[in-house]
Amino acid sequence: MARSLAGFLALFLFVLICGAASLFQPISDSHRSAALELFTPTHGSFKSLEETYEALRTFEVLGIGKKPDVTATACRSISETLGLLTSTPKDLFYALKANSIVKCKINEKTSEGIITRLNTAVNGASSLLDFYYSIGGLVLIKDQTSKADVYLTDAEGVFRSVKAFSQSDGRWRYSSNNPESSAFAAGIALETLAGIVSLASSEMDQSLIITLKNDISKLFDSIEKYDDGALYFDDKLVDGHEHQGPLSTTSSVVRGLTAFAAVTAGSVNLPGDKILGLAKFFLGIGVPGDAKDFFNQIDSLACLESNRVSIPLILSLPSTELSLTKKDSLKVRVNTVLGSNAPPLTVKLVGAFSSGSKDASLVESQELKFDAETGVHILSSLPKSIDVGSYTFVFEIVLHESEHEKVYVTGNQTKVPIFVTGLIKIENAEITVLDGDLGSIETQKNFIHGLISYIYRLDLAGQNVVSLSANHLQKLRISFQLTTPRGRAFKPHQLRHESKIEHIFVVGNSGKQFEILLNFLGLVEKFFYLSGRYDIELAVGDAVMENSLLRAIGHIELDLPEPPEKAPRPPPQPVDPYSRYGPKAEITHIFRAPEKHPPKELSLAFLGLTILPLLGFLVGVLRLGVNLKNFPSKAIPATFAILFHVGIGAVLLLYVLFWLKLDLFQTLKLLGFLGVFLVLVGHRILSHLAAASAKVKSA
Repeated sequence: MARSLAGFLALFLFVLICGAASLFQPISDSHRSAALELFTPTHGSFKSLEETYEALRTFEVLGIGKKPDVTATACRSISETLGLLTSTPKDLFYALKANSIVKCKINEKTSEGIITRLNTAVNGASSLLDFYYSIGGLVLIKDQTSKADVYLTDAEGVFRSVKAFSQSDGRWRYSSNNPESSAFAAGIALETLAGIVSLASSEMDQSLIITLKNDISKLFDSIEKYDDGALYFDDKLVDGHEHQGPLSTTSSVVRGLTAFAAVTAGSVNLPGDKILGLAKFFLGIGVPGDAKDFFNQIDSLACLESNRVSIPLILSLPSTELSLTKKDSLKVRVNTVLGSNAPPLTVKLVGAFSSGSKDASLVESQELKFDAETGVHILSSLPKSIDVGSYTFVFEIVLHESEHEKVYVTGNQTKVPIFVTGLIKIENAEITVLDGDLGSIETQKNFIHGLISYIYRLDLAGQNVVSLSANHLQKLRISFQLTTPRGRAFKPHQLRHESKIEHIFVVGNSGKQFEILLNFLGLVEKFFYLSGRYDIELAVGDAVMENSLLRAIGHIELDLPEPPEKAPRPPPQPVDPYSRYGPKAEITHIFRAPEKHPPKELSLAFLGLTILPLLGFLVGVLRLGVNLKNFPSKAIPATFAILFHVGIGAVLLLYVLFWLKLDLFQTLKLLGFLGVFLVLVGHRILSHLAAASAKVKSA
């Protein structure tokens, strides 16, 4: 018995490719677009001066020209905050932060008052944050005023007071009453101490500076690392303070480190790779979706861009997918974290390895040619040893001037995942049915006619299909060859067969030849003894294959034996979960046949009988006469009497319309309105008649 839906046979070739290394990109236009979306003022201003500073600082670092104009509202808010005697050191700190960008004019009297208040706050500070806001405010007002006497009289004493919050592991406490320490607090402390050094009236005791540099080294000993080389700091929950995530914690440390390095002589003894690892951490985040996180990322990268420790250089590729068919060139860029041009340097390709392979490098070390116009290092053609596939390229950056090696950090080597694609030749494709006992060929047909010489594109429209038949004693063999553009064998990872009732077969290969041999005698249970027609398709595809194909080969009629009594049954077919949203079957209602009606004459006779009582009533009224002597003579009662009779007439008319035109719901709705109307006017006219009758009786 033929089974056109008994099964579906497909051959599918695919490769799973995993990246072996990570690639970091400098700040791009996507960050500028995101900044305008995240920092949007409401009614011309931001919610606070802190948000105002973060937005303006972000726009300034990214060089965004068409930004929201909040200068007028910001200056007004800054002036109000600086002029209020109730403003806290934190309020003054963020007001001066925002003013460092908008450049509002501060009068001399206000400046003197701010300096006095901040100095008083420094003398009375008891926690790390108290010192941070008051010292930071003094540093900012010093840069924004013409007064030259902004300094700390006892800078070393204040330095030691802040240093008292430090711990032996390089972390800091927020106050002496809180035993918990954190890296976030360490960043705040370093920034505060940098401000104390800049406000000192004389040179600081160098032993204090050396001790602090040792604390920085201890802090960096606890830095954490991702597999891609990114380095970051993270804190556990600290009592009494909101938990800070890795981004805000690392950002705090970077601000403190760069601020301290900027005001002290000599260098901070930190390996350049750790600075590069911090840059990779901020760049690896991508584009944050939160305004605070976005500011922390951009501000930290700006600090790394111009710090005195080491300026990281980032190697990036415009594209990590190269085509052998199109003869793509390998292009490499080297920039700072914010995308600025790098100093003169050379980029070398020192190695190339197949992904997941530990074999020797496939290429020898070679320099990339630098194009001064585009700022790109180019390798015009890939080495002959590089074929289609997934690779890890290893690059090395060499600075031309030895002085730059003290300023910039490039890392030892940079690993980048590269995908090389190309057109794959499919040749000598055959499908064969073999006798199981003799092994002789019963049927053999070339099912991809004309593909042998066809390299660039597959035209499947006019190709023939095959029609085969086999029984359970025979075998089906399918074979073909895959060749890369370099003439090498193309080796995918897996070949599988699928049906509506899924079956999987493993394909063996020898060099360029791929072959699968299906022995139906051993597969009858897998096919659930279902005889009939099986459609066959060939799907050859790969992530690095530019000419993947999916085409029908033909079909095969399988004659399988009858299933035994306890043979496994095919599993139920999966139901499409979206099928319930499709059109439903039309519902056809079957009504009962109407009853047989009486003759028309009989119906009219009964209609006449129902009208006779009404006619009798009308005749009786005419014979007796209408009595109108009790009809009210005054205007208002007469009006209500007329309306009452009109309402009764309207109800009678509504009954007629109900029989002729209206349905029950329409009638009840109108009757409800008329009933309320009749109750009101009827009550008034009956009250009048009752009052008139009472007067007559009393008389």
